[in-house]
Amino acid sequence: MTEANALIKRLAETSQTMVAAESCTGGLVADLLVQVPGASRVFWGSFVSYTVAAKVKMLGLEEDLIRRYGAVSEETACAMAQAALEQSAADMAVAVTGLAGPQGDGSDTPLGTVWIGTVLRGEKSKARRFYYPLSREEVRIAAAKDAIRELLAQASLNA
Repeated sequence: MTEANALIKRLAETSQTMVAAESCTGGLVADLLVQVPGASRVFWGSFVSYTVAAKVKMLGLEEDLIRRYGAVSEETACAMAQAALEQSAADMAVAVTGLAGPQGDGSDTPLGTVWIGTVLRGEKSKARRFYYPLSREEVRIAAAKDAIRELLAQASLNA
């Protein structure tokens, strides 16, 4: 059973729903989830906020937060997860922001760095840093899979 299958099953068993906010994964988290039959019962949707402007417009993030900490940061991942949750009817959220390459963002953040944030309704968001020294596509796939794993861990703790 894939992690996506396990997440859908866990959320269905606990009558919970989830939402995603994706940047560098560009909708891959959503794609992995909707491949699972029955996903519509627990998957609210996904915000693909690829640019800083999209993060501000779609999710309502403060430009100052992104300017201060960077688009690829713990703070931005937490804010993305929290914003997605607030703009949805879901019980939990996951957010992914990172640098898949081939170019960087002008900061010192190395290519392959990804922050994955999670939040449960009524709780404080948290994020973990991942580093994938891989190709662009491999970074995106690995990050999407780890986002699902992170949310599965939260769903299992919350059960």
